[in-house]
Amino acid sequence: MASKRPHEDINDTPSASKKPRKGFSVGPANLPDGTHLRKVQKIKKDLIHKAKLKRSYAKLKERELDSKTSIYAEAPPEEPASLELHPARQAMLDAPEEPPQGTTTSTSGDQRRPRSRKPKPIPFQKEAREAQKRKEEAQARQEAYEQSSRQRQQKLEERERFRKVMAKARTGGRNGQRKLGRESQVLLEKVKRVLGE
Repeated sequence: MASKRPHEDINDTPSASKKPRKGFSVGPANLPDGTHLRKVQKIKKDLIHKAKLKRSYAKLKERELDSKTSIYAEAPPEEPASLELHPARQAMLDAPEEPPQGTTTSTSGDQRRPRSRKPKPIPFQKEAREAQKRKEEAQARQEAYEQSSRQRQQKLEERERFRKVMAKARTGGRNGQRKLGRESQVLLEKVKRVLGE
């Protein structure tokens, strides 16, 4: 078999045979949109920015070494600060003190009224009101139930007392007769109670 012929347009430089670089990747290539992708993009931006800074710093350093003089040494030496004030500032200090426009003068700070603020929004305010309403209704039902049970208990006790008194009044005396005095008092109470209702 014959050997293959080499291409005629081959350059001896290795860079010409390589494909152009597409850049670099950070993180996995198939990230879904959202926080993870944004985080990876931010990291990549930071890396690029840092690389640019390093490159520019290296250029500055190289330029400084070439010129053998510092870039920062070109500034003239500063004069020591004088104690004299700037004329505009001196004029402001000399002028009589005037209150700013639109404000009232107050001699003491405690006379000022605090600004009224909007009430802080309460989350789930509607639900809280409904829950409070349900709670009050349940409490009212509970009180009504307790009151009716107390009344029922009083009626039972009164009936029991009435029954005992009538049983005692109906028992015969010494000679076997009913005690009408006792019986009449109990019956009178019963009549009053029925008429009172």
